[in-house]
Amino acid sequence: MIPRVTQLIALSALTLTGLSAAPASAESSDSFRSAGRGSVELPPYLQCVPYAREQSGVQIYGNAHEWWDKAEGRFKRGNRPKVGAVMAFQPHRNMRLGHVAAVSKVIDKRTVLLRHANWSPINGRRGQIENDVRAIDVSRANDWSQVRVWYHPIQALGKTAWPVHGFIYSDKAPNFGRAATVARSATPPAPRRVAPVPTVNRKPSKPFQNAFADLNTSVSPARASERPAVSRPVARGRPASRKSVDDFASIIAKYDR
Repeated sequence: MIPRVTQLIALSALTLTGLSAAPASAESSDSFRSAGRGSVELPPYLQCVPYAREQSGVQIYGNAHEWWDKAEGRFKRGNRPKVGAVMAFQPHRNMRLGHVAAVSKVIDKRTVLLRHANWSPINGRRGQIENDVRAIDVSRANDWSQVRVWYHPIQALGKTAWPVHGFIYSDKAPNFGRAATVARSATPPAPRRVAPVPTVNRKPSKPFQNAFADLNTSVSPARASERPAVSRPVARGRPASRKSVDDFASIIAKYDR
């Protein structure tokens, strides 16, 4: 019998391998996900649904795999790409919730450019926006029922043929000309510049210096200002009197802040 610890390690390795094979859009709901209870909360990342809705103008809500059925009776649907249309992906492999992407340009009968989010991990992070990336129709009938999509980690089209329901046509003009209003969370904010703290001027004031004018001591006012009290001041040529020591201590106490 295989020890339980060994079984758990093997199961974890298989799980990680399976997850890494799927694009980041494996979970494409409207909600943002964070780390579990008791762990450090991760920054939110952008899902495919709100970005496709904003870019295309197709106002459908819910998980990506629900869009095709929800569009029935509300939006026109078909199997030919048009600018502004939403390409609705079917759930496939680890992409259990489907995926949606807006068509930004039609190149030819088998090639389009897409605008979508949460497909490729970029710089080790999910939820990234990719604008005007290539997708090609690999179906035999050229009906866009299967597509391959640009995958950033390999800088090429992915090898998987993803099944597609078809295209949902928007009844509004696409929003490709303006910036996204949804939070991208693609890159961390740049560090804020902090002004340097000015150096403190330690030169004693004139009243402080004048207070030592009558004292016969070799301790300079500049050095004295750095010391709260002096028990043994050194005089030039002769020892300092007790009165000088007392006066010196009282002056230090007066100007010490």
